[in-house]
Amino acid sequence: MRLQLVSVILSVVLTSSLVSASPVPQPDSKTMSPAKGKSVGAAYFLTNEPNGNFVVAADIGTDGKLNLRRAIDAGGLGAHGQPDNNGPDGLFSQGSIKASKSGKVLVTVNPGSSTLSSFKIDPNDPTALRMIGKPVSSDGQFPISVALNKDGNMACAVNGGAINGVSCYSIDQQKGLVPIQNTVRSLGLNQTTPATGPAGSASQVVFTEDGNRLVVSVKGVPPQPGFFAVWDVQADGSLSENFQSIAPAKGGLLPFSMTVIPGKNAIFATDAGIGFDIFDLAAAGSSQGQNSTATGDRSSSNAIDGQVATCWSTFSPSTGNFYLTDIGTSTITEVNLDDNLAAKIVKQYPQTQQSATIDLDIASVGSTDFLYVLAANATTIDVLSLDGPGQANNVQKLDISGPARAAGLQISGSNLQGMTVFLK
Repeated sequence: MRLQLVSVILSVVLTSSLVSASPVPQPDSKTMSPAKGKSVGAAYFLTNEPNGNFVVAADIGTDGKLNLRRAIDAGGLGAHGQPDNNGPDGLFSQGSIKASKSGKVLVTVNPGSSTLSSFKIDPNDPTALRMIGKPVSSDGQFPISVALNKDGNMACAVNGGAINGVSCYSIDQQKGLVPIQNTVRSLGLNQTTPATGPAGSASQVVFTEDGNRLVVSVKGVPPQPGFFAVWDVQADGSLSENFQSIAPAKGGLLPFSMTVIPGKNAIFATDAGIGFDIFDLAAAGSSQGQNSTATGDRSSSNAIDGQVATCWSTFSPSTGNFYLTDIGTSTITEVNLDDNLAAKIVKQYPQTQQSATIDLDIASVGSTDFLYVLAANATTIDVLSLDGPGQANNVQKLDISGPARAAGLQISGSNLQGMTVFLK
């Protein structure tokens, strides 16, 4: 009898270990559809609903197209900035969710809870996320954006509410997000919780290409222009006590998204007040606590004719160009920069009218880059194949609302936010 009992116990243990070794979704996840063919990675965005924030994960197929797979509870609440009737882009931000290929982790904000959550990404099935540890305090209010360093072992967040500023964390594969000492730094904005915007609100946080500086974009309140807040990152991960404030070149007003310009020590920023700005950080220097203007030879503010609110951007390695979205015109604008950072609009790609194109990201699948654009009002994702400079072609319009409804997942176009990708 005892031998039979031991045999049963061993059988249970072995079965349990085999199950845990295979990629399975988090228990508090909702299945949206089965796998279809081979997956090369995943794309993620947020529901950002006030009664529960979920990460929605979609497979990226070998043809670059998406298949919605799962929605995973982010462990906190979403929120919408003020006024509540402001429509899509409730966080007035880019980067509310970020994935790291090197760290195999994903980090997201929970703005209604003022917390951050981290997840382990299983390369065998990147949609089967597992929360690491528990959600942690963002050390402020209304967190809106996160940045991950190149190694994927450090995350920094920006809070946009009444208690605003940045905070940074090491990423432990067992404990999750662990606060780093001397990284809670204030922006000093006169804000509310949730934030009032878009004007006058924080937008995004990024690391510079070398990882030595942390940058937050802050929109202006016209006619007063916005600015970049730049902290030095020390060897131990701590931040300089004060930030350097860098204003855009003449004409810049509302710096929003930030996309690092490869190899140039500069940042491409969308600007809802004009079109886009180029910030030459080399010209700005790194003297902390000082105010300066991006007036180097390579800094500029650039108009997009007919734009309403150009707010999001990303970079394509295959075409070498930047892609921007305008929430007001539902248009994607492709921009090229030469070696001196002089800008030229290559082409524009109108999407469905009033679909409210917001967050976006790019995945390189084989020799082709694919652009994934969250069209919030339409509750869809527009997928474009970037077949060359000036050759973006729509290949898919992925419905979100139907699969969400079938899975019992609450979504609304005014709350959807974020877009980030992970490739195996």
